[in-house]
Amino acid sequence: MARDYDFWLFDLDGTLVDVDPSYPVAVMERVGDRLGQGFTEREAALLWYGQGRARRDFLAEREVDPARFWDVFHEEEDPLARADATYLYDDVETFLSERTEPVGLVTHCQEYLTGPILDRLDISDWFDTVVCCDDDIGWKPDPEPVHRAMGDLGVGHNGHVGALAGDNPGDIGAARNAGLDGIHVERGSPISEDRCVWGDHRVTSLQEL
Repeated sequence: MARDYDFWLFDLDGTLVDVDPSYPVAVMERVGDRLGQGFTEREAALLWYGQGRARRDFLAEREVDPARFWDVFHEEEDPLARADATYLYDDVETFLSERTEPVGLVTHCQEYLTGPILDRLDISDWFDTVVCCDDDIGWKPDPEPVHRAMGDLGVGHNGHVGALAGDNPGDIGAARNAGLDGIHVERGSPISEDRCVWGDHRVTSLQEL
């Protein structure tokens, strides 16, 4: 499959990297204290990974304003602590080291967190562009962040065939909306066990590509 694409885009969190399970619990405990909410470990994971509409629906059920949640969340996230808690999936280095095609990141992880993570793992030079979604650029499944990355890579729809790989339905939606193949990377998160993401391909390891 890898030879079928002449550029690659990847989500970051939950796809290429993940965090020690205790880290989201600790962060969400602090967030919950400030919001007057208590979160179980599963709810902390749900808020952290935000599969599909799960985070939005949960916040609505708790009557928590999403904008307030994100403000508090970003205030409670320390970039260096986040970077220290982050690890690279075992299959990633081998797969990316074999790529001669352009490779980019399109992530919801904010720039102030993404930079330290890439630096801490010493993988910044693996990517030819890094696009961090925001209110101006858009959020996956909006295709605009994907278009931004494609523009940076110089791979418009002029004969180039590419794919976006991610663990979240929003990643697959963004790929589809941008005219790319969507590759669902299923990492076995407990909060994704009850949902199916319908991508062009589904893998549990990048080595399957």
